[in-house]
Amino acid sequence: MTTTPLPPVPADVAQRIVRCESMHPHDVLGAHPASVDGVQGVVIRAFLPNAATVSVLLGEHEFPMARDEHGLFVAFLTDRRTPLTYEFVVTTGDGRRTTQHDPYRFLPTLGDMDLHLFNEGRHLRLWEKLGSHPCIMNGVEGTAFAVWAPNAVRVSVIGTFNNWDGRAHAMRMLGTSGVFELFVPGIGAESLYKFEILTQNGAKRVKTDPYAFKLEQSPGFASIVQARSNYGWNDGSWLAQRAESEPLREPMLVYEVHLGSWMRGEDNRELTYAEIAPKLAEHVRRLGFTHVELLPVQEHPFGGSWGYQVGGYYAPTSRFGTPDDFRYLVDTLHQAGIGVLLDWVPAHFPKDDWALRRFDGTACYEHADPRLGDHPEWGTHIFNYARHEVRNFLVANALYWIEEFHIDGLRVDAVASMLYLDYGREAGQWLRNRHGGRENLDAMAFLKQLNHAVQSLHPGVITVAEESTAWPKVTAPISDGGLGFTFKWNMGWMHDTLDYYKVDPFFRKGAHDKLTFAMWYEYSERFMNPLSHDEVVHLKKSLLEKMPGDVWQKLANVRTLMGYSVTRPGKSLFFMGMELGTHHEWNHDASLEWHLLEDPKRRGLMEYVGALGALYKELPCLWRGDHDPHGYRWIDVADREQSVFSYARFDGREHAIVVLNLTPVPRHAYRLGAPVQSTYRVALNSDAAQFGGSSYPVAPLADTEPLPYHGFEQSLTISLPPLSMLVLVPETLPPEASVTSDAGSAVSTKRDAKVKKAKVPKLPKAPKLTKPAKSSKVDKPSKAAKPSKSAKSTKAEKAPKVETVEATATVPNAVSSSKSTVAKQPAASPRSAKPPAKRTRKPVPAKAKPEDASTVVPARQRTTRMRTTPTDTLKHEK
Repeated sequence: MTTTPLPPVPADVAQRIVRCESMHPHDVLGAHPASVDGVQGVVIRAFLPNAATVSVLLGEHEFPMARDEHGLFVAFLTDRRTPLTYEFVVTTGDGRRTTQHDPYRFLPTLGDMDLHLFNEGRHLRLWEKLGSHPCIMNGVEGTAFAVWAPNAVRVSVIGTFNNWDGRAHAMRMLGTSGVFELFVPGIGAESLYKFEILTQNGAKRVKTDPYAFKLEQSPGFASIVQARSNYGWNDGSWLAQRAESEPLREPMLVYEVHLGSWMRGEDNRELTYAEIAPKLAEHVRRLGFTHVELLPVQEHPFGGSWGYQVGGYYAPTSRFGTPDDFRYLVDTLHQAGIGVLLDWVPAHFPKDDWALRRFDGTACYEHADPRLGDHPEWGTHIFNYARHEVRNFLVANALYWIEEFHIDGLRVDAVASMLYLDYGREAGQWLRNRHGGRENLDAMAFLKQLNHAVQSLHPGVITVAEESTAWPKVTAPISDGGLGFTFKWNMGWMHDTLDYYKVDPFFRKGAHDKLTFAMWYEYSERFMNPLSHDEVVHLKKSLLEKMPGDVWQKLANVRTLMGYSVTRPGKSLFFMGMELGTHHEWNHDASLEWHLLEDPKRRGLMEYVGALGALYKELPCLWRGDHDPHGYRWIDVADREQSVFSYARFDGREHAIVVLNLTPVPRHAYRLGAPVQSTYRVALNSDAAQFGGSSYPVAPLADTEPLPYHGFEQSLTISLPPLSMLVLVPETLPPEASVTSDAGSAVSTKRDAKVKKAKVPKLPKAPKLTKPAKSSKVDKPSKAAKPSKSAKSTKAEKAPKVETVEATATVPNAVSSSKSTVAKQPAASPRSAKPPAKRTRKPVPAKAKPEDASTVVPARQRTTRMRTTPTDTLKHEK
């Protein structure tokens, strides 16, 4: 056995290795079969620029390596075959002697199928292949690194283990995939690393790993190797229940949370995931919320972005702990019966030079053309959804959070900016699609791929679109031409509702339609009603300070607003702190103002939120039919003079009546049509003293009378407190035959059925709070007018022109044999529409309020069909 003579290597190939310009270092370095003068053996080459001498260690024998004219260390071992197990003994210039494995003697850690699926955009577990992964190769412990940089000349992994020297660990490109890979022996968990990339123009770029599981905190941006998690989950029953769930027909009351500012410790210290977990779980459970929605927890260098400018898509922010600590947070919430939604940002990414931007010196993740790749309003880059590898990066990322962290749903941020090529751009600043339109066809395809992957692989997991325009079928099935989201944020409802609540109650009758208009398009999508963080920042004021009047009136308005959101169709979302009645806008650098709970009025507000949440979960009629027109009907939509709104929610025959009095004037003996002849119980009164209300006298029970009203054969009277919401439920449900309305007598198939006892919850128990000290003086509402007489008649609001089609329908609590008309909203403006033809009605008693044209038909006989979806700025005709 000898180490000479040395097999030659082409000079240009050797020079590319020495100059660190090779994308195929394994072709030269490592062990290769060779023949010298007819002698077979193995040649071993190494490039160790900081070594003085190097030897090959085979078992207990060392074989010195010679340095050739190019600077490579070379040894030729006769009578040897590959694969060959060996190590290097390296002596540095200062005499230090170390033993290390050769990274260039190991096979690739990615297979051909992995690369094929990735290049097609279909690798659904991509995070297990790209990035950094501690593993054992041929009995040697180390870390496998892989990164996509298709236009790089050379990629090296650098870190504390090689003094950040890009010459030490150059990676190899695998075929034409654009993926560079290297197994580095001796590297374990918590090692810091980056990628040094040599671009085609000769520049060097140092990048963090796009697939890193953990990143340094600013000002550093190194990736951190993470061992495979062995966290022991305890939410198996939750996941099993989720897989069998029907999110559309189940309660969903969402608490939106920014982890960094929900609660802080002494000296404004940010709490860890582990510290937050039990506190947050107990808080949202007591208030009756079913889910929390976390503002982005993906790593982001700038806290002021609230997480929406992501630097590490696969890394939970290390501000609050480790990835396993975040798993503990989710696990704790699941064990408390609370689902976890996550804000997710696939629309754009920041221009941080250490992250995705121009990753290999070219536009990898973004478009090269700024008319497609730059977002002018946010100063960020837009993902290139036409590229398979980029789509795979994002789809796999969504699945990563669901599978690795048991996330129950993704709220997809800024969907509108993804769908429109001209979003936020002036004429000439954007490019049309191949059909000449402004729709981003590639983004559409990506969103469909995303929703299909999530729903097919993880039943019960939801996706929610923050989409604020008239884009159709956002929540329609993909098979029907839709995008496939589970829910869409109802931005139009949010803006109209807040605009209404800002109006002084004296003038609210002029803004009445702002609160009713959303029902025109309610069933065009499956909506979620958001009162989110975006509405309490940037000088928009806190929710409390948006309200007119004194402190008492402001708090009363907040109670009715939250109650209205929860009791109308659609799921509801509230941003943290709304339960405290804060005067200040949200500050991401400080804790919520928990000290406000020392004020009895604020404690009352929180108690009300808890009672509202409990009632919501106990009454299926408030959520099971959220997206079914049969689950809702107006009782009186047109009492604009008194600013009173009333409607009923249905789940089969079970139902609840909701009445909102949105002025500080109480209404004595206010008459309402009732769906059934029964005694109705006040299940929730937002004006109750325990909630900080005025405790205006309201009878706990109201009996119906056989007096037709609001399209029903019976009605009741009840006093309405100032600025209040009442929820009424029937104590008993009569036989189906007795449920009638002026649409015609009901025909029952169970005329002799016994009276059914309805499940009527008592006033829900509020969260357990320490009894506050008695206040010497409680804010009272503004001086109210004397109780009015029975409701005055008002002119029926001019109704829009409708098309009628024959349809067999049923009254919510009866079986009707008659045919009825189904209202269909025309595309034309309601201003120019003509009222529908008059209908023959029974005489109305002199003291009764005339029926409004838009409310006389029971819910299951009148359905509104929208031809278009309103934008977030769509305004109704007055």
